[in-house]
Amino acid sequence: MSGGSVVAGSFVAADYVVFVVMLIMSAAVGVYHAWADRSQRSSGDFLMGGRRLTALPVSLSLSASFMSAITVLSNPAEVYRYGANIGFYGLAYGMTMLVTSEVFLPVFYKLAITSTYEYLELRFSRATRLLGTVLFIAQTILYTGIVIYAPALALNQVTGMDLWGAVISTGVVCTFYCTVGGLKAVVWTDVFQLGVMLAGFLSVIIRSVVLQGGVSNIISDSQHGGRLNFLDFDTNPLRRHTFWTITIGGTFVWISIYGINQAQVQRYIACKSITHARLSLYINLLGLWSILLSSVFAGMCLYSVYKSCDPWTSGLVSAPDQLMPYLVMDILGDYPGLPGLFVAAAYSGSLSTVSSSINALAAVTVEDLIKPYTNLCEKHLSWISKGMSFLYGVLCIGMAGLASLMGGVLQAAISIFGVIGGPLLGLFTLGILCPSANSKGALTGLVSGLVVSLWVGIGAQIYPPSPEMTRPLSLTTEGCNFTATQGSNWTSTTFPTQPGSTSTPQVHMDSSRPVLADWYSLSYLYFSPIGTIIVIIVGLIVSMFTGGCKLKVEPKLMLTKEDTTLYYLFKFFKDRVRKLDLKKDREKKFGNMNPAFYGAELD
Repeated sequence: MSGGSVVAGSFVAADYVVFVVMLIMSAAVGVYHAWADRSQRSSGDFLMGGRRLTALPVSLSLSASFMSAITVLSNPAEVYRYGANIGFYGLAYGMTMLVTSEVFLPVFYKLAITSTYEYLELRFSRATRLLGTVLFIAQTILYTGIVIYAPALALNQVTGMDLWGAVISTGVVCTFYCTVGGLKAVVWTDVFQLGVMLAGFLSVIIRSVVLQGGVSNIISDSQHGGRLNFLDFDTNPLRRHTFWTITIGGTFVWISIYGINQAQVQRYIACKSITHARLSLYINLLGLWSILLSSVFAGMCLYSVYKSCDPWTSGLVSAPDQLMPYLVMDILGDYPGLPGLFVAAAYSGSLSTVSSSINALAAVTVEDLIKPYTNLCEKHLSWISKGMSFLYGVLCIGMAGLASLMGGVLQAAISIFGVIGGPLLGLFTLGILCPSANSKGALTGLVSGLVVSLWVGIGAQIYPPSPEMTRPLSLTTEGCNFTATQGSNWTSTTFPTQPGSTSTPQVHMDSSRPVLADWYSLSYLYFSPIGTIIVIIVGLIVSMFTGGCKLKVEPKLMLTKEDTTLYYLFKFFKDRVRKLDLKKDREKKFGNMNPAFYGAELD
C-alpha cells in the first residue's frame, strides 16, 4: 500500500451485498417481534416491551444507541489530528454509569413511568413537563436527520456509494422496524448493529496491523508523532480536549444522555427488575469502552498508515471525516465485501441512533401530548404509537434532505442543540436531589440555563476559539509520491451533533474580538456543566424566595438513601459485623459449648 497513491477504488457488487444484508437483517428483527407480540395490543407493550426485558440485550442496545456513524467516522479522525487523549472518555463513561445507577435510575424505576418528562409534572407542574417535552422533540428530530445525512455525505464522496440511495434506504428500514416491532425490535436490532460496528472497526484494524508490521509499530508511530498525549493535564478551560475538559465536561454531557434522555432511560426502565436495570448500565459500560478503544486504535492505525503523506492537507479528501472511508478504500479495496462491511458498520451506527430516537419520540408524544388530554383505550393508543413512529421516521428522512440544503446553517443549529442537554440535566437534578425546589424555581432555572447556554453556544459560532487552542498536531505530505492539486482544507462535511463527536469546524478568526471572546471560546464540553449549574443555582434561589422551604414533596419523587446500592451494601456489612460480634460474645460466655445450646440461628 502506497501512502501517497490516489484512491481510485469504489464500491463493487460484494460491498453492496454486505450493506443490503445488514439492512435486511435489521428489518427481519422488526418483522419477527411484530409477529411474536401480535397478541399484545397495549401502548406499554409497544413502547416499553411490556417491561419484561433483561439486562444483556438492553445493555448492548444502550451501548449502540448513542454511538452513531459520526462516532465511527469522527473519533478516528480526531485521534489522527489531535491525539488519543479522547480515551479519557472512558473515565467519563464510568462516572456516568455510577451517577445514573445511583441517582436517576431508582427514581424513574420506582415511578414506573414511560416518559421521563412525566416526572416533571409529578414533581413540578404541567408547564414544566410540556416545555421539557417540546425541547426534547425539537432537538431529537434535528439530531436524527443529521445522523442519517452527515455520514452518507462523507461516505458518498469517498466510496462512490449513492448518497440518496443510502439515506432513503436506511431511513425507510429504520422507520419500518420501529413501526412494526416497537421497543423490542429496536433493542434487538441494536444488539445486531453493535456487532456490525465492532466487526467494521476490527476489519480496518486487523488489516492495518498486518500492513504496518504489528501493533507495536503502530503504537511506536503514534508515540513519535505525539498522538499518545495522555499526560495533558492542562487546566486551561479554553483548550477543547484535555484530561479535565473530557472527564468533567464529558461526564456532564453523558449523564444528560444516560440519566435523563428519553431514548436511554426508556430502555433500562423497561427491564423486568431494578437489578436487571442496574446491571444493564454496567454491562453497557463494557460496550462503550470497547467502541471507544476500537475507535481510538483505528485512529492510531490511520496515523501510522498516513504519517508521511496526509490525505487531508494534500487534498485527497476534502474533510477530516472522510479519512476513515479513504483508508478503508485504500487498504481494503482489494478485498471485495470488506469495504461494504465498514460502511455497514457506519450505517449500523446511524440505524441504532435513529431507531432509538424514533421510539423515544413516539413515547413522549403519546405519554405527554396525547394520553393526558384524551380518554383513548389501550388498543387505540397502541395504533397511535405505531403511527407516531412512522410519522417521526418520515420527518427524520425529511430532515436529512433539509440538511443537504442548509449545511452551514444547520451546522450552527446542531451545535446549539448540544447545549440543551445541560439545562435539562439541571432541571431533573433539581427535582430529584433538592426537596426545597418548587415549580417557579424550576421553570425560572430552566429558562435561565437555556438562555446562558444558548448565549455561549451562539457566541462560540460567531467568535470561535483562537487557532492556538484548536490547531491539529503536526501533519506532513513529504512522503507523497504525487503532485497535490489542492491545498489544505479546514472545513468539515459533517456536523458536531453528538457528545464526543469531534468534527469541529475550523473558522477564520475575526480581527476584532470582543471582551467576552474567552467566554465564547470555552471548550464545547463545558457548555453542559454551565447549563446544569445555572439551572440548579437559579432554581434554588427563586424557590427559596417563593416558599420552597415549606414545600412537602412525596418521598417517591426524591432520591432516598434506601434507593442506593451503597445503603444496601452498608446494611449488609453492618449485619454481618453485628452477627460476628454477637457470635464472639456468646462464644466468650459459653466457651466451646455446642452452638445448639445457645442458638444455631446466628448463621
